[in-house]
Amino acid sequence: EKYGDGHVVVGCSTSSRDELVNEFGEPATLQKWLVDVKCEGCKGLFYRSAPNVIVPDADWPRNGDIVVGSEISDIPGWIRLQNGYYLPLESDDGKIQFLRKVSTRAHASNPEKRRLGATTPLFRSDASPMEPIRKADSVSLSTLLGEQLLLEPPPSTPNPTQGATAVATEAPPATDTDETKESVRAAIHMDAMAFGMGCCCLQITFQAEDIDESRFMYDQLAVMAPIMMALTASTPVLRGRIADTDCRWGIISECVDDRTPAERGRLDGAVAQPELAGKGMRRIFKSRYDCISTYIYQGAKNDLESMRESLKGMQNRVLNMYNDIPVPIDEESYKLLREAGVDPALSQHIAHLFIRDPLVVFDGAVEEVKDDVQTEHFESIQSTNWQSVRWKPPPPRNNPNDPHIGWRTEFRSMEMQLTDFENAAFTVFIVLLTRVILTFDLNLYVPLSRVDANMQRAHSRNACAKGKFFFRRHMAPLEEGDDGFGIEYTSMFTRVANGHAGKESSVSDGDQTESGGVGTQRRFTPFATGSEEENSYEEMTMAEIMMGKGDYFPGLIPLVYAYLDHINCDSTTMERISKYLDLIQKRATGELVTPATWMRNFIREHSDYKGDSVVTDEIAYDLMVACKEIGEGERHVPELLGDMRIKPITTANAFDTKLESKQAHNGQILELLRRYTHREAFSARDSVR
Repeated sequence: EKYGDGHVVVGCSTSSRDELVNEFGEPATLQKWLVDVKCEGCKGLFYRSAPNVIVPDADWPRNGDIVVGSEISDIPGWIRLQNGYYLPLESDDGKIQFLRKVSTRAHASNPEKRRLGATTPLFRSDASPMEPIRKADSVSLSTLLGEQLLLEPPPSTPNPTQGATAVATEAPPATDTDETKESVRAAIHMDAMAFGMGCCCLQITFQAEDIDESRFMYDQLAVMAPIMMALTASTPVLRGRIADTDCRWGIISECVDDRTPAERGRLDGAVAQPELAGKGMRRIFKSRYDCISTYIYQGAKNDLESMRESLKGMQNRVLNMYNDIPVPIDEESYKLLREAGVDPALSQHIAHLFIRDPLVVFDGAVEEVKDDVQTEHFESIQSTNWQSVRWKPPPPRNNPNDPHIGWRTEFRSMEMQLTDFENAAFTVFIVLLTRVILTFDLNLYVPLSRVDANMQRAHSRNACAKGKFFFRRHMAPLEEGDDGFGIEYTSMFTRVANGHAGKESSVSDGDQTESGGVGTQRRFTPFATGSEEENSYEEMTMAEIMMGKGDYFPGLIPLVYAYLDHINCDSTTMERISKYLDLIQKRATGELVTPATWMRNFIREHSDYKGDSVVTDEIAYDLMVACKEIGEGERHVPELLGDMRIKPITTANAFDTKLESKQAHNGQILELLRRYTHREAFSARDSVR
């Protein structure tokens, strides 16, 4: 599959209130399809990565499952799903039906279709109790929050599913007509921003050497965002229900999604609102909390100058070839930035932020702010665009004594873990990965449409162990050789796999690095100048991404070990980091489970659990106690931590020495100073002077 071909659903905001966008940029309505293969012995359907391209080892939908997607206008008989895969509606000869349409979006007359928000609190004490929907079938439904939730079969069913029950505000009518089923709105209803923004996460900010490095790392970490989210998944329960998702991202994305109907692509009856950015009519494809919409690295400046002759007429173009999804911008902001000399890629990124209105404005910080020396107004927009990575320019220094803060990149997708050990492991891994990318001059770029698809897949239950993610096949430039029949391009990592690490490369080290220490690959990565094979990507499991695949992809963890050897890491540090990497490796291979899987299993094995996805007060309490005990080292869970035992954390004797403030006598002070000045280190310093 060539990179950039075919679009997938953009972002995580794929609720029943949104329309998908087809390959022509036109709205495509979400529909529900029942998997019902009318063939003896057939239990379901394999996913297709493209029409007629089977993915045999993905977690495929079974008969009785419901999938959500849209029909493809130019490929009759196929639907594109929310997770980026495809499914056929029937057999090639048309004799066997595979999928049956259950319904489209809920009717506008649906009394349960409420506008949720601060004005409709469903969960206050004076609200009417919520009745569960009857669980006649095991059905997967698209929820208000864009997630896949399951209506559980009764507990007596031999193989109950692991999803969440759906709830509505009133009991449905007693009939089972198609119209009744259509009007039932199955969802885990959450009517306040706090349901999303109340989630915890693990975020890391890196300070770069300069602006170019910060932009390059922004792009590379954006590729890693969905991968690391799946690896750290820890959000399987929402408002007292087990969801059929493991991560928080889509929930937060929905809870702050303030787009108008027109901005979502529905123009019927839309009215311009002059007080809003773009008058509320500009098409916006994502929530303000979502994956990035554009890469921002444009290549090193000196290379742009040297390429001007070959790039005639393209000086005003974004040269990052992996930007293959729509990027709405504020034209006025873009023009202002370009006139000020900002390059197109960065201008596009900043102008994209300004398509939205600020959410927070402080009294006394509007007209009073001096924009020529202060950045409060920019930060008001920047800080309420919550993307998977964030590029952070230095704040102004108002006087020479202010601390120097440089160009930074913030990595935002990872979920909070139960123990300090796990949080430290993933923090250290990401830090080391950034050093690996820079030091070994690696390239992780894949088209942004595939990054979005990865983010959707990362939400799936147990995506870490069962999912597949699009990842670049060749992180280093291919080497030119001769296979006896002509020119052959191979990965330099192939030499290592075949035991020929000492063989000379076809590209000399002198040609790979400029005087500033910036590798050739980094300077030219946005242009995708290599061959089709060099820029290719494929679906990989988490284990393959972390530990390697074939002889062409070495894996991220072996590269981290190689970097530690490269810097001559001391044995004490290496021992600790090895424990961190061992945890990540075992989680990637499925030997250890994610916190989300452990929580799900804990609930399902609880004596009070009825197989209905309801997390009762008793279950919730026991779960919280167990989480606390794990975090404090009082409970060892081998399936979560393996052989690693957390040293008990206690407040006992936390402060061995009291910080006294009682005044000391002069004699005591002089004696303490005398003892200090006679120390060997002090004497050595004095002799140097």
